Formats: sequence, structure tokens, C-alpha cells
Amino acid sequence: MPTLLVWHGHKFRFYALDRDEPPHVHVVKDGKSLKIWLQSLEVARNKGYDDRETAQLLAVAAERRDVWIGAWNDFFGL
Repeated sequence: MPTLLVWHGHKFRFYALDRDEPPHVHVVKDGKSLKIWLQSLEVARNKGYDDRETAQLLAVAAERRDVWIGAWNDFFGL
């Protein structure tokens, strides 16, 4: 489970068992979780984040999307 970034306590990471899904990141902090599809930057699942937090986390993912898609491909050997 590689952690790509820790930003203000939010951990952006991949899960090794997610190989068969499109590239995405999970964001976790304080019992909250957010799953973001990297290609479209859409929220796949949100547990606990409000709209403001979600927008901030999407902006962080948008800034790093291309690098993280590359990291996904490297991690999963694609």
C-alpha cells in the first residue's frame, strides 16, 4: 500500500488489491475516506468529507494526476 503524499494529515495512497480497477487514489484521515478516479478526477466514494474538503482534495489530486497515474502503472507493472 504505497502512500503517495501526506498533505495536512490526509494520506493519498493506492491499495495493492485494486489492480483490476482504473487508476485511483484513496484519501484517508481521522476515519474519513475518499476514493478519486485519476483519469476523470471524479469522486467514486466519499465517507465523511464535506464539500469544501472534497474540493481541496480533488485540487491536490488534479495537480499530481499525471505523476500518480505513472506511479500506478509502475506499481502494478502496466
